[in-house]
Amino acid sequence: MEDLIQLAYAVDTFYFLVMGAMVMFMAPGFAMLEAGMVRSKNTSGILVKNVGLFSIACIMYILIGYDLMYAGGMMLSPDNSVEDVLASGGDVYYSGKSDFFFQVVFVATAMSIISGAVAERMKVWSFLLFAIIMTGVIYPIQGSWSWGGGFLSDAGFVDFAGSGIVHMCGAAAALAGVILLGPRSGKYNDDGTITPIPGCNMPLATLGMFILWFGWFGFNGGSELKLSNVDEANAVAQVFVNTNMAAACGAVAALVMSQIMFGRADITMALNGALAGLVSITAEPLSGTHAESMLIGAIGGVIVVLSLVALDKIKIDDPVGAISVHGTCGIWGLLAVLITSDDATLTGQLTGLGAILGFTFVSALVVWFIIKMIFGIRVSEEEELAGLDSSEVGITAYPEFNK
Repeated sequence: MEDLIQLAYAVDTFYFLVMGAMVMFMAPGFAMLEAGMVRSKNTSGILVKNVGLFSIACIMYILIGYDLMYAGGMMLSPDNSVEDVLASGGDVYYSGKSDFFFQVVFVATAMSIISGAVAERMKVWSFLLFAIIMTGVIYPIQGSWSWGGGFLSDAGFVDFAGSGIVHMCGAAAALAGVILLGPRSGKYNDDGTITPIPGCNMPLATLGMFILWFGWFGFNGGSELKLSNVDEANAVAQVFVNTNMAAACGAVAALVMSQIMFGRADITMALNGALAGLVSITAEPLSGTHAESMLIGAIGGVIVVLSLVALDKIKIDDPVGAISVHGTCGIWGLLAVLITSDDATLTGQLTGLGAILGFTFVSALVVWFIIKMIFGIRVSEEEELAGLDSSEVGITAYPEFNK
């Protein structure tokens, strides 16, 4: 029996670490998606933000974030007390440090959502300063209410892998920043028309989307937390299939919607449609049937196109569509749980939705405002025109274009 316990410990710990590494691979996914969706003169700027935010997220979460989210899990304590905090099934333990590694890459994911929404006009260091507060304080506090065993957990709130806790949270913080930041110069005209500002590299953006799709199997699959028996292995397989089908249906639905609304098969809508399907299924990728997951993903693909158009009409400028993908579809994902889960209630889901959205938006708005008052958050008009690569970073991503 002791040998079996040790084997289960090793399998579940290894599984957690591999799933965490897959989620970490979403970091280059976000970086490539955003680099492709911005103009070439802002590419190095978006890349340095992605490198910086991931590093800051790791540092802040080990310093204070993990303990805020899971009280008593001090990663830097002298006795390494986090080692045996978590148990699978009540009797077989996996390494608490593997859980930390899995959780820390989720924090970085939430912050990555913000970088795309504020792209092309935000100061690098103001963004990174906000990342310190977001990853060290805001995200862990709201995460503690559910995954940390807080009041949302008691209220019956269901969010399997983070449609709300990760994605909607990141989008709410992004929305607060975008409102204070304002749109890019030339995006919205005095006569009410909208000037399209296309990204510089669709192959790169497409690569980023597929990397994110791949990483999402770790995101959702790892959230099952365990693999070492037949039932859990079958559950992980169910999660993988449902996640994949939701993404596929989201992409197709968004393509169809773009053809209906714009008369063309817009690649940017397809990319965001796949991600919309993924966000939509993340709240509950286990309990639903494959057909239900396909429907949830397809509805997400439709919603994201409508949301992108609606936000543009009210002059919310989001270069990569992050607020629509992660925010609007994050809300849909939380409500879609009611279709597939017997454990979810409308009251519980609305309570969680309102608490996470309200707390994150208000706290982020306050932090963004303080940073704006002290340091400023937007580059000058001249710097924006020249591009953040030259004004903020000093290294252009495509130097041959500048010869």
